[in-house]
Order: sequence, then structure tokens, then C-alpha cells
Amino acid sequence: MKKVTFDENWPESWKSSYFYDLEEVYGPYGHLGYAYAYKKRRRETLRLLTEVLEPGARVLDVAAAQGNFSLTLAEMGYEITWNDRRAELADYVRLKHDRGKISYAPGDAFDLDLPHLFDAALITEIIEHTAHPDQFLMRMATLVRPGGYLIMTTPNGAYFRNYLPKFSDCPDPAVYEAKQFKPDSDGHIFLLHPEEIEPLARSAGLELERFELMTNPLTSGHMKTKWLLQVAPKSLIGRIENLTSSLPPEWTRRFLTQIVARFRKPLA
Repeated sequence: MKKVTFDENWPESWKSSYFYDLEEVYGPYGHLGYAYAYKKRRRETLRLLTEVLEPGARVLDVAAAQGNFSLTLAEMGYEITWNDRRAELADYVRLKHDRGKISYAPGDAFDLDLPHLFDAALITEIIEHTAHPDQFLMRMATLVRPGGYLIMTTPNGAYFRNYLPKFSDCPDPAVYEAKQFKPDSDGHIFLLHPEEIEPLARSAGLELERFELMTNPLTSGHMKTKWLLQVAPKSLIGRIENLTSSLPPEWTRRFLTQIVARFRKPLA
């Protein structure tokens, strides 16, 4: 992945993407908690994909923004299609493209007209931006072949510091349609709770193959722990992460910040 040099004449969406790149691929630049959490999420997402699909598989990266997952997987030999509603970001991703096969399909994921089905689709940090998570998951299921996969990450709605509404408790999600699809955490509408994931998968015609909770408040830099990340060795942070992930389910449900899941579309 090529490193780009910031330009004041860039579009605002490029500038925002570059800020995230400072944390995600060039840094950590400032927020160590964000950097730790991102690297963990990236590692687990790639693991869930690569353990079921070999290089050469077709992968759709939905709402891929600055394209870091897309570019990484292209370099690993996967055939990637990048997607985002902000079509102008495709040229920003092209600036960073070094090697590997990647194509671009900008547009609303609900309306994409693509020439073929995919072996997998990545839906990382996007379902929480939709007013209808159930409809979104159903739509994503139509984009992968029978036997294909969806890899999803999303914030854990049961995390004790979450105050957003629960999707299954909302009588009319349509009231949130005007604010959906906004980027960044300000655009979060519902944060899904662990017990909602399997029913949503089933209603979309998917099987929930893997489900994990990960990332604790320390590694996220929450609760004024950012200063600890400045002085604590990475090995210690890793051990704390592993320890908290092995706590009883009733604790991890409330204590860990992130959900990662792999769904499979049945063959018949």
C-alpha cells in the first residue's frame, strides 16, 4: 500500500480519510486506543476471511471508505471490489493502490448492480449506520453466492457505556431513515446486541458460523485510560485483551466493545 502525502487542495472526504489513515496505517498518530482497537478489528476480520477462502476469491468490500481492507486483501491475492457511497473516494484509494486486483463500484449498497456474485462480502462498521439492519443484512446476502460468506464487525450494543437504542426494541425504525448512512460515530443509529445477531442472520437466510466479542475499555482508550496506553508495553496490553476475552459470557457481554461475526449463505 502506497503512502500518500497530504494536499490542502483535496476534497474534504479525502482529508477526512487521510486523518483515519494516520491512525490506521501510518500511525498510531494520536489516539492509541483507536489504533489498538482498529488493529485488533482488522486482524480478526482478515482471519475470519482467510481461514475459509483462498487467494483468488472474489470479495466485495462494502462502504469501504479509504479502502485499507480492500488494498490489503488485493495485495494478498484476493480479487477485490471496493464500494462506498462517496464515489470521489475511489480516486483516493487509487492513489494508495500498489499491487493486486481491485475494481471500483461506488454507490448505495442497497442499489448496487454488479455483474456477478461474490465469494464473500465485508460489512465492517456499517450496519450500525442503517435504519434497517435487518433489510441491510438481507440485501448483503443477495450479493454473495450460495456457500459464500459475510464478515461483519460492529460495536457491541450491550457494552455498558452504550446509550443508543436497541434495534429489536424499536417499533418503527423508519423514523431514523433521515439520519442513516452518515459516516463516523455520529452516524450510529442502533448498536446491535449479541442476542440480536443470530435472529437477524436467520431472517436474512444466513447461518451464523462464528461470533466473538473483543476489545476492552483499556485497549479502546475509554474511561480515561488513554494515558495508560502511552506507557504500558504492547505485550501487556495484549495479555489484558486476552484475559478479558476469556471472562464469563455475562461479563464479556457488558465489558467488551466490539462484535465480529461470520455468516454463511447455505448452499440450498
